[in-house]
Amino acid sequence: MGKRKDNAPFKPVRIALLTVSDSRDASTDTSGDILAERITDAGHGLAARDLVRDDIVKIRETVSAWIDDPEIDVVISTGGTGLTGRDVTVEALTPLFEKTIDGFSVVFHNVSFESIGLSTINSRATAGLARGTIIFALPGSNGAVKDGWDKVISHQLDARYGPCNLVELMPRLLEQ
Repeated sequence: MGKRKDNAPFKPVRIALLTVSDSRDASTDTSGDILAERITDAGHGLAARDLVRDDIVKIRETVSAWIDDPEIDVVISTGGTGLTGRDVTVEALTPLFEKTIDGFSVVFHNVSFESIGLSTINSRATAGLARGTIIFALPGSNGAVKDGWDKVISHQLDARYGPCNLVELMPRLLEQ
């Protein structure tokens, strides 16, 4: 998790939230609701929210538009990271990545293992950078989004935690 830095200011970021699901709609998107609540409770801005079906083109179009939006710093998706034929979030997002944040998957799986044991191998949670935007792809279960946000992402999106975090890197992500 890292340690809290003394006297470091909180720097809110603008986060877009995407739920990928063939079986949920706005009224049953519990994992999206959990993330939206945690994002705003942490003091960040919920810049956009959408729900799309498990469709590579629709997922990629939505996230590409958010990457191009200067008002969005981070994209978090939930759903579509499993192993079934309809789970295509990873296939939709990874071609957009200029860099993969390999450590996210490793840390997420360690955290997930503590909660659900070996079932964590069924997830392909991933993260990457695309044109200065940080993208996280979480599984769609309520437990996975809680673990992903509470134990990993929230600390990386909080400048008060260190020794380093993604917020500190944001101004330099587009360096040449």
